[in-house]
Amino acid sequence: MKFSILSKGDQKSNEIRSKIKNYLTEFQLEYDEDEPDLAISVGGDGTLLEAFHTYVHRLDQTAFIGIHTGHLGFYADWMPEELEKLIIEIARTPFQVVEYPLLEVTIRPKDGEEEDRYLALNECTIKTSEGSVVFDIEIKGDHFETFRGDGLCISTPSGSTAYNKALGGAILHPSLEAIQIAEMASINNRVFRTIGSPLILPSHHTCLLKPLNDRSFLITMDHITRTYKDVKSIQCRVATEKVRFARFRPFPFWRRVHDSFVSDEYSHSKE
Repeated sequence: MKFSILSKGDQKSNEIRSKIKNYLTEFQLEYDEDEPDLAISVGGDGTLLEAFHTYVHRLDQTAFIGIHTGHLGFYADWMPEELEKLIIEIARTPFQVVEYPLLEVTIRPKDGEEEDRYLALNECTIKTSEGSVVFDIEIKGDHFETFRGDGLCISTPSGSTAYNKALGGAILHPSLEAIQIAEMASINNRVFRTIGSPLILPSHHTCLLKPLNDRSFLITMDHITRTYKDVKSIQCRVATEKVRFARFRPFPFWRRVHDSFVSDEYSHSKE
């Protein structure tokens, strides 16, 4: 089996990266940064997002696993003190794979030039530095509403615990193939009216955003930000591709949610 390791870059993460690389090569595993079967993330969720986008072109061939050394570890479920156990598991055990749905974002320019297509593991956000965002929102080809406000957040189920949650969105189990649209400070008065609630769209429904004013947009896909001008439309839907996570032990989604948002030191010590 071929593996690669991405580190957060701090001293602790780099030391763990070196240990994993040394031990796994001693077990006759091959280190390959270009075509790994397993991408190991050492850091926090941001490091795993970086790993995902590094290998986004080969999601059907590369699985991901995270070691938690940062402050956030929703995706990274192994701790540094479990390093020896994890190394043995990787070296000797064929891993189980769980698949999570992804968000596909297609940005189409007005001039008819080639569109840009992105995949997001967590979310896409759309904002502007030039006042309010104004969009006609179409769902499954029909006009749904005209949105005016600070922006929109379109998230995956696994990303529903991130920015989406901070916006008051629902937490979705990643077995649901869906995307969620959450508003950022929408304007609601006698002239402008939005639904005001997060929308959850199934995999066969597409959301199309059509700008109604001449703005440049700041569009983020996870941790990647791009500026776009002269945008004709932004299409969002559940991607055909999925992300694959390597599992060497059970770690149920709701336990992740509990440990990330509910558990404190006292309750965790009682488990």
